[in-house]
Amino acid sequence: ATKAHIKLNTKKLYQADGYAVKELLKVTSVLYGAMNTKGVERADVSEEDSSKFKFDLGSKIADLKAARQLASEITSKGASLYDLLGKEVELREARTESIARPLEINEAEKVMKIAIDCVLEQVQKTKDMLNNVALDEANLEAKIEKRKLELERSQKRLQTLQSVRPAFMDEYEKIEEQLQKQYSSYLEKFRNLTYMEQLLDDHRRTEQEMFEEAANMLRLMQHRLKEEEQHPLKSGNNDDSDVEIQEDEGSDSEVEDRQITKQRTATETLLRGRAGARIVGTMQGGDTEED
Repeated sequence: ATKAHIKLNTKKLYQADGYAVKELLKVTSVLYGAMNTKGVERADVSEEDSSKFKFDLGSKIADLKAARQLASEITSKGASLYDLLGKEVELREARTESIARPLEINEAEKVMKIAIDCVLEQVQKTKDMLNNVALDEANLEAKIEKRKLELERSQKRLQTLQSVRPAFMDEYEKIEEQLQKQYSSYLEKFRNLTYMEQLLDDHRRTEQEMFEEAANMLRLMQHRLKEEEQHPLKSGNNDDSDVEIQEDEGSDSEVEDRQITKQRTATETLLRGRAGARIVGTMQGGDTEED
């Protein structure tokens, strides 16, 4: 990953779940693309080999370089020739004057002496440069010999250092083994921790859903009980005799007791086995003081 410049999230890799697969896809996509490109190149090579017309440029590379160099020289020479032809009008008069002027022997001798002196100076300079080159060569040879001796000494010292084992190397190897074991245990604990956290979240979610269902059931039961309490009160007002009223009142109280016992048993069955669950209610009473 470091050589291919691929960024990976090691935390997701340690989890060993779907996110780790996504991280590994980054590497596998690069490898798969490389395999595909290699197959395409092989197919192209086979198609080129199977083609009838073949043209080899390996033997003509030198000719191409020479032609390119000649083309560049032709363009430069053409530009300089064009500039010189543009100055021909001015130089024509100077040329005619120099040709018409009579040649003097003394001046010619002076010019020749000056040219000879310049050539002799250049020859002396080249001789001095050759002498300096010889001196530089001798100095370089002496430096090379010195460096060779230093290299031999350093190699011998390196061999001696490699042959000697440090005193703390055994302890270092032991600590390295312990570190490897600690690292493997850390990875295992990290994966277990993430798994347990996920299970805890799922458990809390299921408990919340069960609590909401129980609360909804309690609301429905309370609503039904209120409707059933209001219905016998309305039916009791239509009776004529006092005896029937007393009997109805007795029957209503029995019905109410039965409904209350049913409500208690239902709530106990819904909330059985959930001592740590929370119960949400309201502080509002019924419609009347008796309720």
